[in-house]
Amino acid sequence: MRERVVAACDGASKGNPGPAGWAWVVADEKETPARWEAGPLGRATNNVAELTALERLLTAVDPGVPLEVRMDSQYAMKAVTTWLPAWKRNGWKTAAGKPVANQDLVVRIDELLDGRSVEFRYVPAHQVDGDPLNDFADRAASQAATVQEPAGSDLGSPEPPPSPDTPASKAPRRKPAAARKSGGSSSRTIKAKFPGRCVCGRPYAAGEPIAKNAQGWGHPECRTAEA
Repeated sequence: MRERVVAACDGASKGNPGPAGWAWVVADEKETPARWEAGPLGRATNNVAELTALERLLTAVDPGVPLEVRMDSQYAMKAVTTWLPAWKRNGWKTAAGKPVANQDLVVRIDELLDGRSVEFRYVPAHQVDGDPLNDFADRAASQAATVQEPAGSDLGSPEPPPSPDTPASKAPRRKPAAARKSGGSSSRTIKAKFPGRCVCGRPYAAGEPIAKNAQGWGHPECRTAEA
């Protein structure tokens, strides 16, 4: 049995409230992403997405193994580590006497934390030299919120693409195709009339520039010499 599991979780909402998603990632002994899962939430707030990500992570990890959770949500961390005891004493009311927001998720997380060793570690989001596990969870949650489809290592999903909020200097750079043509249909781009999905697996939205690929239309950087 492993001495400790290191993991990260994150939530995303495109509009807050808006299309939302959650994600978690568990690392191997070298703190490299080894297992992950992400899922859609329909329309929800960012706080709901963050709490759902934590709840799904705690459900997925063996409760008998000490766990380190890396998060970029101050709200979710404080909700379950700082504010929760007082909420319980006050009958799930805030200091102002109002009902606790997202109480069902907080109660479920409280149940999952009972009797287990969990260390929470705050990591800033969207940093060029930020935590790689949190960055992975952020990208997976953002993709789930955008496409509203489940993904994960058990589903054989590819690594989630860069988040729109990721600094350009941190986003993985694609190696340009050596045989890319400078003219003709392979270099022509147009604006998509409808949303779709590129051969790389990432979606594109209506109005975004797209180019012809051998398999159809997609991101200009994904086109090939055969297109």
